[in-house]
Amino acid sequence: MAEEAGTTAVRAQILVSGRVQGVGYRAFAVRVASRHALLGGVRNLDDGRVELDVEGTRAAVDALVHELKTGPPAARVTKIETEWKQATGRFSEFSIWYGKQGAILYEPTTRRASCGE
Repeated sequence: MAEEAGTTAVRAQILVSGRVQGVGYRAFAVRVASRHALLGGVRNLDDGRVELDVEGTRAAVDALVHELKTGPPAARVTKIETEWKQATGRFSEFSIWYGKQGAILYEPTTRRASCGE
């Protein structure tokens, strides 16, 4: 990976709260992530949130988070939490993940940034 500013890959694990299930939010996330050349996936959690695990440039992830705040027309996002990590390079596409619902990919840490409405 390039080490120039803005081109180094990062990983973000994102939790989105609000009315984000049953409104096309995951399909929206796939479209936006793909448009920004991000890799990873998105899934529903049993508690009503949507979880994303994404890798790409910091600028691309920031652009994704900005668009996730609005979501598709029927969504009402109330909170977005982002945890930044080192990229793993394990993803080859961005897709919707099914199964293991309710299993959060990460635990809360002090490095989480939160954006609420």
